Amino acid sequence: MKKILLLSLVTFNFGSLMAQSTTYWQQHVDYKMDVVMDVKNYQYKGTQELVYTNNSNDTLRKVYYHLFNNAFQPGSEMDARLHSIKDPDARMVNKVTVDGKEVKVSRIESLKPNEIGYLKITNFKQDGAVAEAKTAGTILEVTLAKPILPNSKSTFTLDFDGQVPIQIRRSGRNNSEGVELSMTQWYPKLAEFDFEGWHADPYIAREFQGVWGNFDVKITIDKEFVLGGTGYLQNPNEIGFGYQSEGVVVNTPKKTKTLTWHFVAPMVHDFAWAADKNYMHDVVKGPNDVDLHFLYKNYPKTVENWKKLQPMMVKVMDVFNKNVGNYPYKQYSFIQGGDGGMEYAMSTLMLGNGTLEGIFGTATHELGHSWFQHVLASNESKHPWMDEGFTTYISDLAENELSDKKVANPFSGNYRAYYNLVNSGKEQSQTTHGDRYDENRPYSTSSYVKGSVFLSQLRYVIGEDKLAETIKRYYHDFKFKHPTPNDIKRSAERVSGANLDWYLVDWAQTTNTIDYGIKAVTENGNQTTVSLERIGRMPMPIDLLVEYTDGTMESFYVPLRMMNYEKANPNPAVKRTVLNDWTWAASNYEFTIAKAKGTIKKITIDPSGLMADVKQDNNVYKQ
Repeated sequence: MKKILLLSLVTFNFGSLMAQSTTYWQQHVDYKMDVVMDVKNYQYKGTQELVYTNNSNDTLRKVYYHLFNNAFQPGSEMDARLHSIKDPDARMVNKVTVDGKEVKVSRIESLKPNEIGYLKITNFKQDGAVAEAKTAGTILEVTLAKPILPNSKSTFTLDFDGQVPIQIRRSGRNNSEGVELSMTQWYPKLAEFDFEGWHADPYIAREFQGVWGNFDVKITIDKEFVLGGTGYLQNPNEIGFGYQSEGVVVNTPKKTKTLTWHFVAPMVHDFAWAADKNYMHDVVKGPNDVDLHFLYKNYPKTVENWKKLQPMMVKVMDVFNKNVGNYPYKQYSFIQGGDGGMEYAMSTLMLGNGTLEGIFGTATHELGHSWFQHVLASNESKHPWMDEGFTTYISDLAENELSDKKVANPFSGNYRAYYNLVNSGKEQSQTTHGDRYDENRPYSTSSYVKGSVFLSQLRYVIGEDKLAETIKRYYHDFKFKHPTPNDIKRSAERVSGANLDWYLVDWAQTTNTIDYGIKAVTENGNQTTVSLERIGRMPMPIDLLVEYTDGTMESFYVPLRMMNYEKANPNPAVKRTVLNDWTWAASNYEFTIAKAKGTIKKITIDPSGLMADVKQDNNVYKQ
């Protein structure tokens, strides 16, 4: 018996949320799509009406659409990338033996015509007039019938024919866990135009960006299928659903072969869905009366783990709400439907047949993206470290908070991975476009790990309380917008009063590293002189802990002059002395401890472990 919850459209007052300075603008879209799915040949036909609001000061003569499905064809850019990159994604290649050697072969390369993905556009019109539309790979370039003036609207209509590919990556059919339809990046999606211009990036396998707007989507499919994904279901009664006494809804099939599911999603920048005839579907109440949906395959072990997962995710959402800000929609769906896990508007498609620990980790990370990407919509193609890294940070924070065995530094593993990246010699600046890293592993470490350390280290720089306040301020100021790296920096500056341009530049725009050391500890009568050195290019304020032979402790703080800031004592139980600031130009620094050298047992630079010093052998002095 199939179950689904009746959902109503929630009305948002987004006008107040969008308010920002008059210099900020962003485009807006209103999609209407009507799609018919043929589940026998995995093809679909659809119509799309899109009302585009040009809030920029530019007159637009062209627009661009993403046609993601076209990536899953032999000879595509995605296929070419699998041939050229040194460490191709293991999910996207097959291992074969050639002349006695094992080689990796692109799975896309061997797709047959009935297995590829495609998206074909016809009958493109602008306000009823024919416009020239030209397809190049995964991008549709449209020369408009008439320019779109600043602060005006235009309506685009088109027809599209699609084929769902064998699942290679994220989107597709009949994946390794038996899910029939994972419909992500499945429709003609308008590219983003912002203050930097058009972001019409080809789809090569990584991240993407979208225009904020509203979606009204109708999907007609065989009645045996259960759907889940983005948006609120509008017509449960029309497709044969009625209430049960428990408040859950039961399918009462009509005498028809197909059902039309009508979803509405307000103020999102993507729309994804999945469908399977064998989905179990549970709904539990989350914080603030949010409905958490769980759609998963009806396999005994899968059912057992997904039942256990449900109360865990209620707790995770509560932690995210408290540490970032309240989730703004009334629904979120965890759907077994992807290879790994990927975030989409109001939902995730993720693996579901693994261990409970693995499923929980994936679900936690993907839910975190509802804040860092699907509310704070940074450009994850250009700045993947912002959404992946910040999501990693709050996920680690949440998992530690909910753990029975909490640790003082839940981010220590991220620091070790970052050090390994630096020592590998393969690090590239975080200004590198996500598609253009030399290898996959450095991309992943830079985005997920170094991006996370950006925040955990900022905790060291401005203090734990100020970082917590910064994250909330960032969410408040930039939700339903497209924040840039400078915006998180400015949020931190507004909260703390510190100057942090140096931090953003050195950490995210270069591969400069942090390396400080205790150069010498010398006796000076009844006092002790400590000599420090900055070896790495990136400067930092310095916390030092001095442990004495009598068991007492004392801390010293060296402010960084270019910050113009004094951090609060991170450990008020230990007496702290604030020293003179350290300039960047001076590579050496000395200060005096008002006790004899013989009384000192140990001196430690950064006892918290939150400063990413790449060579720590010289960070501790022991007598």
